[in-house]
Formats: sequence, structure tokens, C-alpha cells
Amino acid sequence: MQIYRHIPKSGSHFPCVLTIGNYDGIHLGHQELINGLLIKSKELKIESAIMIFEPHPKEFFTSKDAPSRLTSLREKIEFFIEKKIDRVYIVKFNKSFANMSGANFVLKLKNQLSTKTILVGEDFRYGINRDSGIKDLEKSGIETLIVKEITIDDKRVSSTQIREALSLGELGLAKDLLGRHYSISGKVIYGDQRGREIGFPTANIHMFHNRPPIKGVFAVKLNDKFGVANLGTRPTITGISKLLLEVHVLDFSRDLYGQHVHITFLKKIRDEVKFKSIEELKIQIKKDIANAKTFLKNYD
Repeated sequence: MQIYRHIPKSGSHFPCVLTIGNYDGIHLGHQELINGLLIKSKELKIESAIMIFEPHPKEFFTSKDAPSRLTSLREKIEFFIEKKIDRVYIVKFNKSFANMSGANFVLKLKNQLSTKTILVGEDFRYGINRDSGIKDLEKSGIETLIVKEITIDDKRVSSTQIREALSLGELGLAKDLLGRHYSISGKVIYGDQRGREIGFPTANIHMFHNRPPIKGVFAVKLNDKFGVANLGTRPTITGISKLLLEVHVLDFSRDLYGQHVHITFLKKIRDEVKFKSIEELKIQIKKDIANAKTFLKNYD
């Protein structure tokens, strides 16, 4: 897979089938677009391509009010690699790009990306002030295919709905919308060893998410090992401001430092609580581990 951090110059690419979006979460609706992209790419015998944006447009326009991210850039790339996408364009969303007219954007797709076919959702908009839409695309000379939205219980699958489910601890609903369990990936880094000091050593995960949409104590998998994770601010021990993801891996004592791991969230056990003492915290951690083991015993 080729990754581009810009829109290349004219004439530098073979023809492609393209889809465009933020792909935050890569939920069932996004997967429908990707599957359609791959089918059309094979049908036309040309390359498949995806265009995404960094930062997320909402982070550019309203950084303080922007929603939390479901999926980091690295996690998106990992998913695209798994799907065997040929090209990914990571376009910098800045003032210049935001002010680009719809007509000029389409010219770049045609002349600089050699786009022959484009797949988009029913609500796709583009150009300055989102003033262009599907009808404009259809007049552009690029074959335009519309992928219908995915609904569950008469509700449109969306990143917003997934964020809400995760924030409420409804991991089953989030799984239904994503088509898989919610997960976070990151590198295992050295921490302050507080978990080891109180008898529950943890793997500290450096997250690429500044504000993940999920908090609390969970039964999880770290790669293929089960564990108990705390995603929060550790109010009893230090009360840090930035969210920290720590995983106590069950029945496991090997060194994980430096490894890139995936944390899959299976069940929420409880919200994070500030305890009066370390001893109270230790008692609760034992209960959390017992609850997790009871759940995991029957986990398929």
C-alpha cells in the first residue's frame, strides 16, 4: 500500500477508484464503502484509493468542541492495510484546503489522482462551506456511485452514535455499530511502577487518542491475553489530568515494554472512583479482577 501525505502533481498516477471521508471508527457504514471500493476496483482492474483528512475537519474549525476520536490515524492505516487498499491519501486539512472550491477539488481528483470512479455516502458534501454535493460530482465526468447508509433498529450507523454508546459503557451496542469490538492500540511504555508497588503490575499504553470516548474499568484483551484495564486519571494515586490506559494482564508475567499492542474492550466493570486509601483501592482491584474472570470464563 502506498501512503501519500499530499495530493500529488498532475500525471503522476495510474487510474483509480476513490472514496473520501474521515473514516473515524471505520464502522459498518464505512466498511460498506470500502467493500464497494474493492469490488469496483477489481471490476475495472484499476487501483483502489481512499482519501482521509488530518486533522479532522471539526478539529480544524472548532478545536475545543470537536468530538473525541474513535480511531487514531495509525489504526486507520492498519485497517486499510488489512483490507489491501492500494493507495491512501492523508490530506492536511488547513485553511487553504478548507477554502478550496468544489470545482477545483474535483479537478484535482481528475487530473492529479486520475480518479475514474468515486464512491460516496448519500450525504457527501465538499468544497468551501460544503457548497457542492453529489449532483455536482455526477456532472463532473467522474463516474459517481452512491452507497446507501446502514441502519440498525431504524437508526443510521454513525460515529456520533458510537461515541455515545461508548461514553455510556454500552459496549455491546458499540460492537453492533462497528461490526467488531472497540479497541485502542498503542506502545507499551515505562510507567511509575505504582501498579507493581501495590501488587498489580500493569502495562502502560501510550495512546494516540488525546480524548478517547471511553472511561472506566473494563475486562479486555491485550492482543491475545485477557486482562483488566483502567482508562482514566488515577484519582486515588496521583490524580493526573491526561487519561492513562493501564492493563493488568491476567496470569502473565512477561516483559511487554516497547511492543505495539491492541487493547480490545469486552465489558465495562465499573466507573473510575477515588478511594479514601490505597488499601481500599487494592480491595476493589481484587473485586474487579474477580468480576473480569467471571465474565471471561464464559466469553466466547
